[in-house]
Amino acid sequence: MEIIYDTTEFHIGQETAVAIGKFDGVHTGHIRLLSHILKQKEKGRLAVVFTFHPSAAVFFGQASSMELTTRLEKRKLFEKMGIDILIEFPLNKETAATMPEEFIRRILVAQMNASYIAAGEDLSFGYKGMGNKELLLKLSESCGYEVQIIQKVFYENREISSTFVREEVEKGHMAVVRSLLGRYYSFEGKVKEGNRLGRKLGMPTLNLYPLSEKLLPPKGVYYSRVFYENCTYPGITNIGNKPTVNEDDMISVETYLYDFDRDMYGKEIVTELLQFKRPEQKFGDVAQLKRQMEKDIAQGREFHRGLK
Repeated sequence: MEIIYDTTEFHIGQETAVAIGKFDGVHTGHIRLLSHILKQKEKGRLAVVFTFHPSAAVFFGQASSMELTTRLEKRKLFEKMGIDILIEFPLNKETAATMPEEFIRRILVAQMNASYIAAGEDLSFGYKGMGNKELLLKLSESCGYEVQIIQKVFYENREISSTFVREEVEKGHMAVVRSLLGRYYSFEGKVKEGNRLGRKLGMPTLNLYPLSEKLLPPKGVYYSRVFYENCTYPGITNIGNKPTVNEDDMISVETYLYDFDRDMYGKEIVTELLQFKRPEQKFGDVAQLKRQMEKDIAQGREFHRGLK
């Protein structure tokens, strides 16, 4: 997948099928939208995702910079889906002032060679978000592109949106989040060295330190699984700052894998959260912490056996 970023000067020579959006979370609504441009590959069009960086909501101070999917995670998801080109268009005072019709004629048509555009019903673009699906349809004939307006996807009578997913993540409702995303909520990165307490207790863990912009679910213990080199390993994860043994506020995603004792420092892994178990606690001493960890692990084994 080609990634065009930090520049407004680019040109795509081949005809493209374009999807426009923020795509935070890349949830099932986004996946429906993206499926339409991916199908256009059968007609020789390149599947192109156009998104702003930062998003308009963040740039104008209307939303938190905390994201369901980091920039790197989105890139990996798009590549896995088969997107040919990802455009992370820089949003600044100059580009934010682009009039909607100019955006269509100069950027979508002239620079991106768009001959097919898939858009949601609530699409907005250009100066003050004045561009919408009506303008996109109005200019389609004169600009020579097709438009496909994609219907919303619903979960239990509520429209699936990044806001909806965000609310459920913040509540720790990981099963609902999985239904909204079409996959479990996850963290990825290189395993870092922690304080090695787990190893001293006979329960070694894999530590990830999420990026500051990654939205965190409630602190606590989760049933989980880890992906490494095309294999899946069941385990149990603590998200928090381990108050029994730490005095700082650094948040970690710390996972114990059952019957697993390989040196994983520096390895790239993905940790998925399957279900919230209990809130993070501060224990009176390390011995109490160990007893609770042993209980959590035993219950985790039962949980994972029940998944088979």
